Amino acid sequence: MTSTVHAPAHHEAEHGAPPRHGLLMRPGWIRAAWCTVAFFLIGMFIVVGLRALASWEPVWNWEIIVLVAGMVTAPVGFLLGIGTFDYWLYWASGRATLVDDHANHGAYRWTDYFKVNTDHKVIGIQYLVTTFVFFIVGGFLAMLFRAELAQPGMQFFDTQAFNGLVSAHATLMIFVFIIPAFAGLANFAVPLMLGAPDMAFPRLNALSFWMLPVAGTLFLTSFLAPGGAFATGWTSYAPLSSEQPFGQVFFNMGVQWAGASSIATALNFLVTIITMRAPGMTFWRMPLLVWANFTTSLLVVVATPFIAGSQFFIMFDRVMHTSFFTPDNGGYALGYQHIFWFYSHPAVYIMVLPGFGIISEIIAVFSRKPIFGYRLMAISLIGILALAFSVWAHHMFVAGMADWLRIPMMITTLLIAVPTGVKVFSWLATLWEGKLHLNTPMLFALGFISTFVIGGLSGIYLAAVPIDIHASDTYFIVAHIHYVLFGGSVFTIFAGLYYWFPKMTGRMYDERLGKIHFWLTFVFFNATFFPMHWVGLDGMPRRVADYAGTYGALNMVISVFSFILGASVVVFIYNMVTSWARGPIAESNPWKAMTIEWQVSSPPPVFNFDEIPQVVGGPYEYGVPGAKHVVLKGGTLQETPA
Repeated sequence: MTSTVHAPAHHEAEHGAPPRHGLLMRPGWIRAAWCTVAFFLIGMFIVVGLRALASWEPVWNWEIIVLVAGMVTAPVGFLLGIGTFDYWLYWASGRATLVDDHANHGAYRWTDYFKVNTDHKVIGIQYLVTTFVFFIVGGFLAMLFRAELAQPGMQFFDTQAFNGLVSAHATLMIFVFIIPAFAGLANFAVPLMLGAPDMAFPRLNALSFWMLPVAGTLFLTSFLAPGGAFATGWTSYAPLSSEQPFGQVFFNMGVQWAGASSIATALNFLVTIITMRAPGMTFWRMPLLVWANFTTSLLVVVATPFIAGSQFFIMFDRVMHTSFFTPDNGGYALGYQHIFWFYSHPAVYIMVLPGFGIISEIIAVFSRKPIFGYRLMAISLIGILALAFSVWAHHMFVAGMADWLRIPMMITTLLIAVPTGVKVFSWLATLWEGKLHLNTPMLFALGFISTFVIGGLSGIYLAAVPIDIHASDTYFIVAHIHYVLFGGSVFTIFAGLYYWFPKMTGRMYDERLGKIHFWLTFVFFNATFFPMHWVGLDGMPRRVADYAGTYGALNMVISVFSFILGASVVVFIYNMVTSWARGPIAESNPWKAMTIEWQVSSPPPVFNFDEIPQVVGGPYEYGVPGAKHVVLKGGTLQETPA
């Protein structure tokens, strides 16, 4: 077991490191502040100068200035100031390449988490803490609009403000919570699971993270725009989105920053998984979490450019008066939905496949059994990857698309349930007659299976054209998507956080508080969203601030339960903060797991391993006599836990 503590690396001039700068020029928050302002001014004068040269009136067009200077050049200034480009600029200036520069690698004090860092473990924790900040903000927005929906009539907000709250809630939860939270967990765990010292491109990894708060900030600052926040939902359908107040542009550009972060992260994972596996780590010995992130990264790289393009076209229609999606000038409004959903249905799997990997790890460990059908589980991930691009138009059965597309899309949508069903039955078979340990990660894993199955079954209903026509744009859709993305994604994020918390922090969380958090979440999640199936099929439309009085009593119940669900997060945050500060010291392998990350100290050494691990078997051979996964410590075989 590796337990070496690495001292901070001090790189002075003799190692080729750049000279130390004064406070204003040193990378960090002070330089980020003045660089942000300076680059905003640069962008502003570019806009004003070009408009003056072209004799466009008004020269001082503040919408264009905010778009170019506030959403493009100022964020670049922030990234430059915080230090994400320093190494590359040092090289681009013609100076000698820095050899083994680890000056910004590893966290030796809590302030290191607020700086640019190249350690994948630190970046993973930065991702998780940042995404949970946006999760709390997004949940608060949900509380606001659920307060409005508690009774019929208009109580607190007008319709535009209501739609802005709903849109910002969904956008924060999808683009700056679920997708990057999975990236954070994978950032921490995947290189360790592979036996790699870090990600393939550590500096690109750091840049990927720091683009994320830029995206979240743009989404939130849209509330300050004239006319309020973007109010067209996270789907931003054209041509409505082309005619919205200026807050809509904040969504268009926020998606670009979030998408750039996601693509850079996915490319990094692909190269890491393909090229940096430890000796003996064949593809058929990789943990299923690694398989899940491999397929997810392929989805991200292929699909994300489509939503980036669609949002650029929307912005051009609004700002540059083009006609990509405006029918009055020959645009193709339905084309937007085809482009958007060609990304966004694969995006649903981007938001659940990493969770599948997390659940596979946890169920194997806490049932003390090998994963049932390991190879079929990996192949099913590839099957989902292939089919994910063939089902997008089931979101458009009532949109007016060509009738002949309905039946093929219905068939492919039903077909994609097969590889997903393989995973569910494999988890159940793994649990069968296992030695179950109902710790908090296992409870969230079991909660995930039950809620995700409900979401999957409602998805099968919606795949059928006749049922979809009746249920489309009702609260049945709201129930379905939350059972998939909250019951599916958020439950697995919680499971993963509890599971790897000892490895991340070197401390154990409070098991009693963890179980209280699970039961509050599980009970009040179902109490909040299951009744929405009923009101939806009964005819209550979604995306409305007011509704018929006949739904008033049930909406009051839903709102009250949603407030309790929101309050359950307080238990989680308290447990995480207090346990990280003063929880019991964790063993290196408290769960008696076999994967490589649990064979080093908690938290792991700065560079992960003092020697290269040698992989000699599969990662889930629990209870198999003589089975071994990895060789560590000069040839000592890691024994199989019972």
